[in-house]
Amino acid sequence: MPGRIVHTEIPADDIESARAFYEPLFGWTFQSFPGPFEYHVTRIDDESGAALTNMERGKRGMRSYFEVDEINAGAERVKELGGEADEPRPVPNMGWFATCRDPHGNEFGLWQTDPSAPAPAG
Repeated sequence: MPGRIVHTEIPADDIESARAFYEPLFGWTFQSFPGPFEYHVTRIDDESGAALTNMERGKRGMRSYFEVDEINAGAERVKELGGEADEPRPVPNMGWFATCRDPHGNEFGLWQTDPSAPAPAG
């Protein structure tokens, strides 16, 4: 369903402190996701999740990702409506995402599920 929140990233410079807060607060259990920075994922239900990450040190404010039917069309629509959208990028074997900003500067993301998404080139 387009527009449904499917994922929320929670920035945290101190991952262990963030885990000590969110795990007992909501009963979440995080699993590490391999990559160039810390990324710890929890499933909220069958269709949504959250992650603790230190990929943007010093960042504050959660970023929610909204489902779209087609990532390129979604990113273009953001631009048509006066927002900004970065180039869509793959998450191998999972899907595509694009980070965006609305006309007021609020950050959000778009997500398209696609198990055939390739590994990034390079």
